[in-house]
Amino acid sequence: MNTKIGKIRKVALRELWKREDTNFTQWLEENIDYLTDVIGFNITVESREKKVGPFSVDLYGEDDNGDKVIIENQLEKTDHTHLGQILTYLTNLEAKTAIWISSDPVEEHKKAIEWLNETTPDDISFYLIQLEVIKIDGESVAAPLFTVIKKPNIETKQIGDEKKKSSHRHTLLYKFWEQFIGKINEKSPIYQNISPGKNHWLPVSLGMSGVSMNLVVSNKQARAEIYIDTGDKEKNEIIFDFFFVKKEQIASDFADKLIWKKMENNQASKVEHHFNNVRFSNEEDWNKMTDFLIDCAIIMHQAFQKHIPEIKEKLKTGVA
Repeated sequence: MNTKIGKIRKVALRELWKREDTNFTQWLEENIDYLTDVIGFNITVESREKKVGPFSVDLYGEDDNGDKVIIENQLEKTDHTHLGQILTYLTNLEAKTAIWISSDPVEEHKKAIEWLNETTPDDISFYLIQLEVIKIDGESVAAPLFTVIKKPNIETKQIGDEKKKSSHRHTLLYKFWEQFIGKINEKSPIYQNISPGKNHWLPVSLGMSGVSMNLVVSNKQARAEIYIDTGDKEKNEIIFDFFFVKKEQIASDFADKLIWKKMENNQASKVEHHFNNVRFSNEEDWNKMTDFLIDCAIIMHQAFQKHIPEIKEKLKTGVA
């Protein structure tokens, strides 16, 4: 059996459709199944060049659920103008799905569509479709080829949800540390040169590289800790052991029970004090957490920092 095999050749879109508005858009309206076979759902076209103020969307219709769909076409590479038009049509026509067809989707617009799918509500969808025309050598019939470049999916929406949660968390953390620094600055100069951040922890130096006091908040507790990590495990242990020898004096200065964690299997070592069953995401807990952390910070900073000069001298002379 002889089966003739030809080579696919791409054809310029303008060979089939001279104009995007009067030729291609009209053809797509009459042959919408070429597109719906690729995107996986049906579209009933209601109108072409539907007016949106002084603008007009190429195709306007609805899907099987009755939700509105807009389609914007380009016979050339994507541009910012059409991206803006798509957002304008989507919002003004209260559509749920936007489909952008182009012969050449550029990388920046691929990222923009991906970002829109991540950040918009779950019921809003954006599709970026590449349009090509092909022929097989020796054949006179040309065929349109639609390829989905970007589309919504569960993963992108989940990524978007995580980013939103992360953004909200960072905003809360900044707000918490901002009010904390404002209050502690009224009682102590420890944090006068520290700016609020978006992390769960707020560090301040004790005057020695690799030894810091960290204040930490989570949805389980507020915590003050001395964190020892010079990058050298042996050196970390020397510093920890020196503090531990002074344990009774430090505990007396601190007036409370500390948790000493040498952490043999880790490089760093810590000394901690916890306030449990509070959540930074609950603003009603903020006053309790702030009061605890202010008291801890002032007392802990003083109790440990006063031993730093002696530690430095012992490390310098090699006396452990």
